[in-house]
Amino acid sequence: MEMPDILTVNDKRYRVIKLLGKGKGGYSYLATDGEQKYVVKQIHHEPCEYYSFGDKLKSELDDYARLKAVGIPVPNLIDADIAGERIVKEYIDGKTVSECIIDGEMKEDYYAQIKQMCRLLYAAHLNIDYFPTNFIASGGKLYYIDYECNSFCDEWNFENWGIKYWSDTPEFRKHFCAGN
Repeated sequence: MEMPDILTVNDKRYRVIKLLGKGKGGYSYLATDGEQKYVVKQIHHEPCEYYSFGDKLKSELDDYARLKAVGIPVPNLIDADIAGERIVKEYIDGKTVSECIIDGEMKEDYYAQIKQMCRLLYAAHLNIDYFPTNFIASGGKLYYIDYECNSFCDEWNFENWGIKYWSDTPEFRKHFCAGN
């Protein structure tokens, strides 16, 4: 997919600065309205062999509401364009957990923060996508920058799946250090 110059959300124009990443459900772009930076996510309908979706945009909005209700620190939802299948999120500047690991800046407190998130999530019978690119460390605080959450399942909880990518493990190296 070619990177757009402008993304419009409910008649408001955002100039795209760069692609932040592509996930299972969409492309996330760093964008500006000329005054502030935001993340604009464009839902895509590309196949994903290991995950099945219903209405991706509705799922994003519903999951955001669930995470906020549980108390998980997430970027604020600014706007949603149903017809254009786009959402605008607060931009939180910082490093991803994967960047912290690579740069040797992973802090013990980040593990304490993810464990606290897990306590809240598990009590609500939820899992999130614990992959380290989905977390930003900013000002000493961790934020879950994805809105995806699912019903709790031991196989995909932090202790059984996520932890494999939260330090310099073989799984982390295979994904982030291939070719090095």
